[in-house]
Amino acid sequence: MAINSKIEWTEATWNPVTGCSQCSEGCRNCYAKTMAKRLQAMRNPRYRSGFAVTLHEDLIGLPKRWKAPKTIFVNSMSDLFHEKVPLTFIQRVFETMANCPQHRFQVLTKRNDRLRKLAAELPWPDNVWMGVSVENARVLHRVDDLRTVPAAVRFLSCEPLLGSLAGINLADIHWVIAGGESGLKSRPMDPAWPLQLRDDCEAMDVPFFFKQWGGVNKKAAGRILDGMTYSGMPENGVSEEGQDSPDATGARSNDRSAQQPEDFLEENEVLALDGLELREQCTGGTAAKEPCRVPDCRQLLVLSIDMLITLEWR
Repeated sequence: MAINSKIEWTEATWNPVTGCSQCSEGCRNCYAKTMAKRLQAMRNPRYRSGFAVTLHEDLIGLPKRWKAPKTIFVNSMSDLFHEKVPLTFIQRVFETMANCPQHRFQVLTKRNDRLRKLAAELPWPDNVWMGVSVENARVLHRVDDLRTVPAAVRFLSCEPLLGSLAGINLADIHWVIAGGESGLKSRPMDPAWPLQLRDDCEAMDVPFFFKQWGGVNKKAAGRILDGMTYSGMPENGVSEEGQDSPDATGARSNDRSAQQPEDFLEENEVLALDGLELREQCTGGTAAKEPCRVPDCRQLLVLSIDMLITLEWR
């Protein structure tokens, strides 16, 4: 789990399931598969089986320990609706989300068919946002299945955007994210594709978030589209018990300058870094010269790549 996620549209990630399998063109250059291989090579115990679907029973209740409100991307390293994840496990994950009204949970799947079939057997509290990935016109049917789900917020992740989605039906969709593929093997995105999607969102009054142009150097490419930064966010799905509210433009601020460490951790609370638990009394690491006090902790090898911060243990 990463508490300060670098994903632009979320704040944290929670992975009660890791591992997945390819099901469409958007999976070809999967970042999670590459990351899982690296973590396996680092002997991270959560990834002993590499990218095979793995259930982490001990992480199901993790968000209950986070007191300060967070926007949480669920299963950044997997797909909760993968066919190898039992319904009973999915129900327990949803129960945790229902019992944490202070948080906002973002669930994203490519298994739209299973989502549609199981939706009636799951609780749908207002703080659970449900989305499907739509990378090209071949998978537009995923949007139709999403529309049948009684989530307070239904959203689309059109990333990597691999083709035109002209004519997409955005009825009953509350948010759209778009972005190009990144990495050494990234496929180019025609500028007309996100522009058309932006126009469609504006016509339907759907908040639009342009995440990135992508490419080999996504930071250099940036996220300016047609001279503007688009950071639209939905306004509902937030508990009155405590969650940040959107600004006048519908964009949630990502400024954490006012947040203190105690906003994220209680003293001696277990900090999970992508599911690898490490007690907070650890004082070592790249920022500290003194040895770590946690037995068997090798804190000097720290990997931070976009979504995760992971420490290797012996």
